[in-house]
Amino acid sequence: MEVQIFGKQKCGKCESTKHKVQHLIEKHGLEPTVTLSFLDMDTVDGMAEGAFCDVHDVPTTIIKENGRDVVRWDGVVPELAELKQVVVGTA
Repeated sequence: MEVQIFGKQKCGKCESTKHKVQHLIEKHGLEPTVTLSFLDMDTVDGMAEGAFCDVHDVPTTIIKENGRDVVRWDGVVPELAELKQVVVGTA
């Protein structure tokens, strides 16, 4: 499973989302099966990947399983319960 977070370095919501997902992965020992990528929308690479994934707002969190989108949150910090259900429930 892959968790992609599209955001900006000085965005409080983006940092909160990143820390929430990181904590969930570490707390449940999911490092071997769940990868976390933070894509900075202030960089060329981040913007390019964001355009490819149709990202228009930050933070955008996309959870993928086998290359397919499982769930997506645009412009909001996902609730911990929702994240846990998706990440822990299927990892």
